[in-house]
Amino acid sequence: MTQWLLDGVLGLLLLTLAGGALHVRQLYAGVLLFTAFGLVLALIWARLGAPDLALAEAAIGAGLTGVLLFSALARQPVEGSEPQVPGRRRLAALAVMLPLLILLMGELAPLAEQIAPLPARIDQAMPDSGVDHTVTAVLLNFRAWDTLLELAVLLLALLGARQLGPVRLGLSEPWPLLRAWSRILAPLLVLAGGYVLWRGSSAPGGAFQAGALLAAGVVLLRLADVLPALRWSAWPLRLAVLLGLLLFVAVAALTAWLGDGWLHYPPAWSKPLILLVETAATLSIAASLSLLVVGDEPERQP
Repeated sequence: MTQWLLDGVLGLLLLTLAGGALHVRQLYAGVLLFTAFGLVLALIWARLGAPDLALAEAAIGAGLTGVLLFSALARQPVEGSEPQVPGRRRLAALAVMLPLLILLMGELAPLAEQIAPLPARIDQAMPDSGVDHTVTAVLLNFRAWDTLLELAVLLLALLGARQLGPVRLGLSEPWPLLRAWSRILAPLLVLAGGYVLWRGSSAPGGAFQAGALLAAGVVLLRLADVLPALRWSAWPLRLAVLLGLLLFVAVAALTAWLGDGWLHYPPAWSKPLILLVETAATLSIAASLSLLVVGDEPERQP
């Protein structure tokens, strides 16, 4: 009964925060509610037994995205320029969405009574995947093309964001407490990222979660003014951004040339190749997310 009550409270709180973030009048309050929404969603993923998704949601949904939204909010030219949505439009949107939601629920209900064949097929293929965790096997072996394209999308998002101009965080003198804690938390985030990456082959974790933790450490150090501004012009940083995608494409080409087809790993080499790709992808994800949040920032004027 206690667990049902906790789950019900978390679900109700999640819906309340989502509605508040969408309909609150002040943008500042909306950003705060969205950040709280990400933290509650991370708790819900943890309750569902998905700690890897909980880590990614806390680091990206609540952390890095919150910093991006606050940075965008700081660029607002004048106060009181928040967009106002008339009440009639809200009612019209509700009148359209409710029938669609009812129809969707009616179409999805029969799916709960069917038996999905994919879990059995995945279990049969696990001995040849090279890893022990089903999620990692799906992402890096059975559906590796999807993960490769995700890295390409992240690179395109970074290149597109750079066209909007440099990031201007408007850093002032950081609090001494933030500077002190950042020196302690950043190494812990690096250790946690390495552990999550290594455990991804046999337990929840992997490149995206590890890269998000590393990027959170970089952003924390940058906000504390401990780390200098990141520059896209630095070739090691560019190499880190491109490394994951380039290595993934190289592995795909080698398996097509020497193996049975594109991204069909030889069973004896599955685990080493997956670990190599995941390590490179971790560095690329960390570098890309860091650049998206605090990259190419102009030097702070004294």
